[in-house]
Amino acid sequence: MSRGNVAVFVPHVGCPHKCAFCDQRTITGSTAVPHAEDVRRVCSQALAEMDSVSESEIAFFGGSFTAIKRDYMTELLEAAAEFVGENGFKGIRLSTRPDCIDREILDILKKHGVTAIELGAQSMNDRVLELNERGHMVDDVYSAARLIKEYGFELGLQIMTGLYGSGESEEVETRRRVLEIAPDTVRIYPVCVLKGTRLAELYESGEYTLAGMDEMLDIVAADAQAFSDAGIKILRIGLHASDGVESDLVAGYYHPALGELVRGRMARAFIESHITGNSADVYCGKGMISAVIGHKKENIAYFAERGVSINIRTGDALGSKEIMIGREIYRCI
Repeated sequence: MSRGNVAVFVPHVGCPHKCAFCDQRTITGSTAVPHAEDVRRVCSQALAEMDSVSESEIAFFGGSFTAIKRDYMTELLEAAAEFVGENGFKGIRLSTRPDCIDREILDILKKHGVTAIELGAQSMNDRVLELNERGHMVDDVYSAARLIKEYGFELGLQIMTGLYGSGESEEVETRRRVLEIAPDTVRIYPVCVLKGTRLAELYESGEYTLAGMDEMLDIVAADAQAFSDAGIKILRIGLHASDGVESDLVAGYYHPALGELVRGRMARAFIESHITGNSADVYCGKGMISAVIGHKKENIAYFAERGVSINIRTGDALGSKEIMIGREIYRCI
């Protein structure tokens, strides 16, 4: 097995609110609550099967980890900590809510080998957070982020584009404020409307409408470009492929290769900004040919409709994620 993080899902336990978009059982694909023996089993199996774990983390995802009962939280952390350090994983990563972070919690996390904390910010607009029944405000994100940085943890932010009540100005505001906080990492999740959620009710009643996929790709590509330019690592775009999500999806922006669609849109933007005539020679690193072509050759068609011919060539001296037009080199995510 190749290198990667080992995920332990803690589904929905600890969450003090049921957000309008959330059906955590569907998103994690699980309802089972793990205990110490489950953590040890998963970590032991990973140690046996993975080529190397020295750059990998044990990741607790699926709920608001720091909102669960203290004895249960420490039970899981103590089990995971046994596998951190010499000949083991480099640390522990977890996700939680911004209003479930304080100094007491951070002291516990530091003691047990946690290295990275991801906050589910979702939006950086108070009105959007309220409409989506998030239960916290933007100031909570700022406060939690400051504390996490102060304690020396790696800080991640998770944002959700296309939420109920969020238009272009709100998406730009979220982008600006994420850049202001300057996290180490981000995950971008264009909204998926799932059965049994408040968003599904609003969508089915016609009160909540969604922009088209094309418009959403432009928004996410702009986010990804801005974050990448600022040196913020993008860990994920879109939900993981999952039978649960696919079967419970009512509407939204789920695609099993959403990240690749966004990369194609980013490549298109670079090419378009450097075209000087009715044709362009585009040199690609080996990992960028599909992005330049676009999903189902949509980039080729896009430029053809504008009377521009794209000549794709391999650039042996380019990095895997690089594109070059003339002397201008672009590095995609």
